[in-house]
Amino acid sequence: MDRRNSLKLIIAGAVASPMAIAACKTDDKEKNNSGVDNKFSLDRNPDELKYENKLLAEPKFFTEHEMATIAVLANIIIPKDEVSGSATDAKVPEFIEFIVHDMPNHQVPMKGGLRWLDMYCMQQYNQSFKDLSKEQQIAVVDLIAYPKKAKPEMSQGVKFFSLMRDLTATGFYTSEVGVKDLGYVGNTPTQWNGVPEDVLKQYNKAYTEKELKECVSFDNKK
Repeated sequence: MDRRNSLKLIIAGAVASPMAIAACKTDDKEKNNSGVDNKFSLDRNPDELKYENKLLAEPKFFTEHEMATIAVLANIIIPKDEVSGSATDAKVPEFIEFIVHDMPNHQVPMKGGLRWLDMYCMQQYNQSFKDLSKEQQIAVVDLIAYPKKAKPEMSQGVKFFSLMRDLTATGFYTSEVGVKDLGYVGNTPTQWNGVPEDVLKQYNKAYTEKELKECVSFDNKK
């Protein structure tokens, strides 16, 4: 099973979590009846809108360097493929920036984890993580992506990457890009074209012309 399919199974059980609920931010600038700029795709009452837009107006938590590092990590976790875009195409870094404002308990683990990652890479390669080659980045990620295989001294990196992976999966699969990747289409209308002909013959039944015209036949053109 590839990485993306594994994440689909993980996120399928997590879409009702607070992180998933908070993932409804979009670039929509429409206003609701309260007069508050609504940057979220789901309906909100005025107090919710006020709170969410207050979070969006707060100073950025991550530096540009940290956001660039988050983008690299997110795209390693969910890269672009033939089905859909990458994590950054789904604006996962922006989602994570919002989440650390909405859920401040993630601030220290994320900041500390990004700092640990860069310090480790400086010791090993004399460069920050985002400046490493793709091969070097994957080599570092492989050391912290598998908790059962990781060395004890990598425990801080393991915890950070687990959080990063969870946030990335939640951000991606609650975005428009991620929903399309899942193939979810929501409630869609269907058409009933009557009892199959072989079943009708089995019971010596048949539709009248009137029934066929008014009740059974549908235009199947999409």
